[in-house]
Amino acid sequence: MDKPIILAVDDDQVVLKAIDRDLQIRYGKEFRIVAINMATAALDFLNQTRLQNKNIALFLVDQRMPQMNGVEFLLKARNYFPAARKALLTAYADTEAAIDAINLVRLDYYLVKPWDPPEELLYPILDDLLADWKAWMYPPGKRSTD
Repeated sequence: MDKPIILAVDDDQVVLKAIDRDLQIRYGKEFRIVAINMATAALDFLNQTRLQNKNIALFLVDQRMPQMNGVEFLLKARNYFPAARKALLTAYADTEAAIDAINLVRLDYYLVKPWDPPEELLYPILDDLLADWKAWMYPPGKRSTD
């Protein structure tokens, strides 16, 4: 069985590498980590992933991107994988957009950059979101990925 996917989308290559590194360290054994630097390319990936009958567990998306912002991306992405958990990466100035996104896209969480150290500011949040996704996808009595 294919590993469920955690999809990170950020146009800043330095940030994207940091996200990918931190996700691989903590979640790479259980999840396939995919890091994409363009929102339109990420939407193409979602389409292919759905056609291949694979699962997305979590979207971790930057709010400020040139092609479309994170909220716009999540609005489109939820049509592909409505059960996936959604987290938005924001700067301090973007917290109003994140708050609006909570209602608009049913955002599960927003994280303010930087998230260092990840053991305190990233992993506990993503652990909870992924546990919630697993509980929804694999209720008691149904086979889990464990």
